[in-house]
Amino acid sequence: MRPATETTANAGASHTELRSHAPDRTRRRERGSAGRRRGWTVLKIVAMLIIGGLVVDKVLTILHPPPQVGRWKSVEAKAAYASAYDQAMAALPDPTRTLDVQTDLGSVRVLEWEGSEPGPPVVLLPGRSSGAPMWIENLPDWIGERTVYAMDPLGDAGFSAQTVPLTSFDAQAEWIDQALDGLAVDRAHIVGHSFGGASAAVFAVHHPAKVATLTLLEPVMVIEAMPASAFFWATILVLPVPQSMKDRALAEIGGTTVEEVQERTPLSVMIDAASQGYAAALPQPRRLTDDEWASLDMPMRVEIAGTKSLAGGQDAVDRIGEQCPQAVATLWPDATHSLPMQEREVLGPALAEFWRSHS
Repeated sequence: MRPATETTANAGASHTELRSHAPDRTRRRERGSAGRRRGWTVLKIVAMLIIGGLVVDKVLTILHPPPQVGRWKSVEAKAAYASAYDQAMAALPDPTRTLDVQTDLGSVRVLEWEGSEPGPPVVLLPGRSSGAPMWIENLPDWIGERTVYAMDPLGDAGFSAQTVPLTSFDAQAEWIDQALDGLAVDRAHIVGHSFGGASAAVFAVHHPAKVATLTLLEPVMVIEAMPASAFFWATILVLPVPQSMKDRALAEIGGTTVEEVQERTPLSVMIDAASQGYAAALPQPRRLTDDEWASLDMPMRVEIAGTKSLAGGQDAVDRIGEQCPQAVATLWPDATHSLPMQEREVLGPALAEFWRSHS
């Protein structure tokens, strides 16, 4: 396996010049009450786009064979995504390093923020069509403490470059494992949201020795199936119907309003560009068996939304409680699928302490 190469931190650039940055903590955003209210609207929009992309992909997989490897549909589509990616990331301190880590399945883009605390780093796996910028609400709580790696997943939109098909969902575990090897990381605190939560779970099943702790934030399909209503509304999105009907479908999927669907932000523009401009090649997550869940004995947190959950709601909490007695499984009554951002003020410090106590 070739070593990781360091590239420019600007996603839209040519990726040839080398740069290194110390985290600039002065760029953290102020969060007043008005900002929080607008933030919830933005988060609903982002959640809706992530959910829509995930469920539409499931419907399209049934109707048409997926591509063998993920690819951008055009140079213009990638450029539009790169521009929005850079705008979204502008709210954060620059990464210490931007790396392209070679694996047998392709090159994995990794953003690193070096921290001062000893112990295993944190590895963040995002939801569908979002890449590393998905974590922009959460990263300010963690940057500067423990070293953090945010990955763009293989087979999905971002700046990773898939070269070999993923023959099953369990193959997600292999590129994550090899990416950690390329980073010289023996053990890590693994955190995943949505599709990334499903990937984190299957990685823990196959490589438990590398998981210091496991945090699953609304992990789709691996605990319980998604609700049938999500697939109904997703079918509307792939039919030749008026845009007003598609807006209604997105609102129903995301638990938001049509007016909020039509609002635009840098992050929602980025996810929209990804869902329209990138042909993903991702096998659907599978429901893990009771034996697989029971085999996971590492410290674990499972955070489930109480409103419009795609992870199974209370049934998911109950199943984890039965199969993983060491896990802390929590139902957040007012949260939607965008739980990690919505509950950031409580969840951010709690996770930092969780990692600290198991390092």
